[in-house]
Amino acid sequence: MRPYPDLYVLRHGQTEWNAEGRLQGSLNSPLTALGREHARLQGRILAARDISGFRAVSSPMGRAVETAGIAIAPLMPVIETDRRLREIDVGDWSGRLRDELGVPYDPTVPSGETLALYDRAPGGEGLARLETRCRAFLESLEGPAVLVTHGITSRMLRALYLGWSIARLSELPGGQGNVFHMAGGQQEELKAGD
Repeated sequence: MRPYPDLYVLRHGQTEWNAEGRLQGSLNSPLTALGREHARLQGRILAARDISGFRAVSSPMGRAVETAGIAIAPLMPVIETDRRLREIDVGDWSGRLRDELGVPYDPTVPSGETLALYDRAPGGEGLARLETRCRAFLESLEGPAVLVTHGITSRMLRALYLGWSIARLSELPGGQGNVFHMAGGQQEELKAGD
């Protein structure tokens, strides 16, 4: 594995379905007012960093594109999209409430049980296929980039960057309104005011 270039990884801001504890997967839900504030916070974080020479790449899903438009568009004139950054597909569970599936929802805690939910969704993509597409994306990068993606996809990209296995995904922090700087095989979580 060759070393990956420096990255800034953003998860989209809170959506209506995030607030309800509903699985989105390949479906979309618009950002809430708080979600738009998350994106503005991410923009402020990035504005304080030197991102000259970076390219911007977003998932093509509406919630990520909307976040990129708020957080990155004022800083970078071109934002590309790449399907490999979309969220893991949860198949038949798309649009379902987590509580219906017996998994309590706390967006700040990536428990192993919650992550296993994504792997066992009927008709879903599964973590192994997500790993394959995220690895292909990282291997295709020719230089530093700012990425706008989703909760599980962000964790997978960061795990691969760090050289971790899927089994360690639950050790990675998530969150909205923050930015993860990946450089030199290390991760730094950036928050507004840091």
